Order: sequence, then structure tokens, then C-alpha cells
Amino acid sequence: MVELTGNSLTLQEISRVCFDGEIVTISAESMHKVAESRAAVEKIVSEKRTIYGINTGFGKFSDVMIDEQDVNDLQLNLIRSHACGVGDPFPEEVSRTMLLLRLNALIKGFSGIRPVIADRLAELLNSRIHPVIPQQGSLGASGDLAPLSHLALVLVGEGKVFYGGRVCSTKEAYKQEGLEPVVLQAKEGLALINGTQAMTAMGAINWIEANELAYQSEWIAALTMEGLEGIIDAFHPAIHEARGYPEQMAVAQRMRQLLSGSKLITRQGEKRVQDAYSLRCIPQVHGASWQALDYVKEKLEIEMNAATDNPLIFDDGETVISGGNFHGQPIAIAMDFMKIAVAELASISERRIERLVNPQLNDLPPFLSVQPGLQSGAMIMQYVAASLVSENKTLAHPASVDSIPSSANQEDHVSMGTIAARHAFSIIQNVRRVLAIECICALQAVQYRGVDKMAPQTREFYEEARKLVPSITGDRVFSEDIERVTDWLKKNDRTWTNIRDGFQVDECKPYPIIDIAL
Repeated sequence: MVELTGNSLTLQEISRVCFDGEIVTISAESMHKVAESRAAVEKIVSEKRTIYGINTGFGKFSDVMIDEQDVNDLQLNLIRSHACGVGDPFPEEVSRTMLLLRLNALIKGFSGIRPVIADRLAELLNSRIHPVIPQQGSLGASGDLAPLSHLALVLVGEGKVFYGGRVCSTKEAYKQEGLEPVVLQAKEGLALINGTQAMTAMGAINWIEANELAYQSEWIAALTMEGLEGIIDAFHPAIHEARGYPEQMAVAQRMRQLLSGSKLITRQGEKRVQDAYSLRCIPQVHGASWQALDYVKEKLEIEMNAATDNPLIFDDGETVISGGNFHGQPIAIAMDFMKIAVAELASISERRIERLVNPQLNDLPPFLSVQPGLQSGAMIMQYVAASLVSENKTLAHPASVDSIPSSANQEDHVSMGTIAARHAFSIIQNVRRVLAIECICALQAVQYRGVDKMAPQTREFYEEARKLVPSITGDRVFSEDIERVTDWLKKNDRTWTNIRDGFQVDECKPYPIIDIAL
């Protein structure tokens, strides 16, 4: 069970709620704040004070006054008119995360909703009723208006939901769960849709997946090191301490641990003096990606606990301020940063694939084929990896550098943060497939070298992976192998590491200093 306070939600808790299905509760203190904030809104309405979004129109219509008897209709009209997202729906885990994040933001007590709204969001989570939310249509400022409007539709009994393993109408799901639609009152519609929860939810799922991929990339790189008889000296702690980046040092330490006991790795001067950069610079390149992921985590965990709607209510309603916390620029830049960082994991992986298959760069069978010439082996798998890496270069173009004015130029600078988050998700899927290809090629290379010579940890990895991908004994439809390994990595259902709990440096066993002959 995860208790929400509006201030302390973590990415680990998001993983527990959105992947493991844990239920949520709302702290009593937070519900008290919600009630106080709602009382402030009702006081404003009764005093006929002019406050944006309570008794005015929205955006360019902010100067249009709304009669008191129409303030409830104003909120429902807002939700219906703004629910114009298009395209494929967000994955169900992203929709679930949006519910969680919107609830967490509203219970901070600055938004003026009634407790019934918070209760309903929690009920949707705990009943696993997840809105079907189209992915396209958000500019990432004024909040994720279109996506969150589709979320809000479900509260009023409209729209569609994921429920019971299928898509159905909200009405049908409500009937099954014994729920009644909520009738929105003053400010509640605006409070539900003015926020960054679409981009932040997508970003949180991205980070969870990217974090796992980054660890997986090290396991697979270690396998490649053995397949190419890589030089272990490049991971000597002295080199990385001399530069000083903690993330680089951590990657080097994990690589040393993974390769501990291997008889396939070499020392400098045994077979060659230096390895190519894609092997020698694994700590430097992967470490830099870890730096970016650490930055992204920090920004996400701030945003996950932020009040991002407008206006915000302070001092029991005496201070109501229209600001811009809905502007997604912090997450937009973080998602663009993530795109580059994760794309680089595939970029260097593809270069390792080339070294595994290119007979001019190794002493393995050409393209790992059992009958070179008659059979092509892994030749076209490298093509696929190159294609995915090239596609990532296009997707990695920063979305946050773009802006198009909207609402008759009232909203004249926007973040495009949701586009950045969606593109980051696409990059992650591509990277996983590139790593799957490297894994398949590395498995074949170490088999050629001698599985009995592998390090204990990589040998365990090898045995697990071979349950999915048999040895290449002849040409076959390798697409199926790639997808099986990709699914394996995504599901994380293996025993050779527990990535979701973290594989941190301080958990690594001490590794002896390598005696490098200078």
C-alpha cells in the first residue's frame, strides 16, 4: 500500500503502484488540506469575487465573466471541449500513472477541489479503471490539457477506459464497480486538466524502463567483452578515479564485477594493446548516460510532487494567484536530455555489434555464420540495429526548442514536453531491440570462444538467454529471436539480476586492484 501526501511520492512507489498494482490511500492530513482549499473556493463563489477559472472563461476568454448559476456548466463544458486528443492511446501503465500523479498534485491543497474528487481518483486506481487517453494533442503548457481532459471525462462518467483487460465505456465499468459519475463544481474541471501529468507520467515510465535498460546494457556489454576477448585493464579503478565522475567509476566497477573470473577477457599486450572505443570507453559513455538519468530522476521526483495547476489558492482563499506552474519546460528539457542519453546506449551497442560480426575486426566466423557465403548469419541483424540507431537520431532532436503560440496568442510560449516524453518512449523501445541484437550476437561469439571459460555471472546470463535464443546453426527468421529477447528484457522476468531493486556500486563485492604492467 502506498500512502499519498502530495509531497513524498517517489519513482519506486510509482513502479509499485503502476507495475505491481499496489493500492493507494490518501493521508488524513492531505484530505484536511483538500477540504480547507475547497472551503476557500466556495467562499470566493459566495462573495462573487472575480477569479480566473472559477467564474471566468479560459485562455483568451479569461475576461469573459460567467454567471453564478453557470459555473458548474462551465467546468463540464471545459472538459468536453478540451477532450480532443488524437492518435493511439497511451499505454495503460502511463494512464494509470497519470491518475496517480494528478491525485498526488490535487491533495497538496492548493487546487480547490472537493474531497470527493480525490476519493474518486483513488477509487479508479484501486479498481484498476484506467482512462483511454490519446497520445497526441498536447502543447505541454497550460498543462497537458487534451490528455488530462480525457482523464477527467471518466470522472463524469464519459469516455472510455481500460477495465478487466479490455477497453469499454466508462458507464459499463462504473456499473460493474457500483460507481456513480461525479458532477463537477466550480474550478474542479480546470483543476483536473491544468497540469503536467501526461508528460510527467510518460516520463516516469520512461525513466523506470531506461534505468533497467542501462543496467541491462552493462550485462550485455560484458558478454560482448568476452566474445571479443576484450582488455579488462580499461576498467582499472585508477583510470576512472583519475577522472572523477562517480557514474563512470560505478560502471567500471560493475563491469569488473560482472567479468570477475572470466578466462575470455585479456590483458593489454596479450592480443592487442588497446581495444576500440566501443569496448574501452564503456564506462565513459555509459557513465555519461547515467549522469543524465540521475538528472532526469531528480526533475521527475520534483514534478511528481508539485502543484502544477492554475490558479493556486493560498491563505484560506485570501490569496489566489494566476501563475504558470503548468508550463512543462523543466520536464520537456529533462525528456530531451533523456532521449540523447538513452539513444547513446544504442549507438555504442551497434558499434559493438559491428565488431562482433565484421570479419575484418575480429577472428570470429564472418557474420557469425556457420557457413559463410551460403548462409548470411547475423549480417542483417546489424543492418536492423543501424536502422534503429539512425531512427533514434531523428527522434532525439529536441522537442523543447520548438514553440507555437495558441489561444489567440495568449499562450505564446509552450514546452512541447509531452512530445519529448513520447519520443523518449519510442527511443527506449528502439534501444531495447538494439541491445537484444547485441545480446544474440554476443551469445554466439562466447559460444565460439568457449562457454566454460566465461565469468560466473555472465555464464548465468548466458544460460538464461539460451533458453530463449538457440545457437545459430543455420539461417532462420532472426526477427523472432530479436522480439523474444526484447520481450525478455522488457518483462525483466529473470533471475540473473534484480534490476528494479537496483544494482548499485555499494552493493558490489570488493574487487582486487588489477596489476597493470606499465
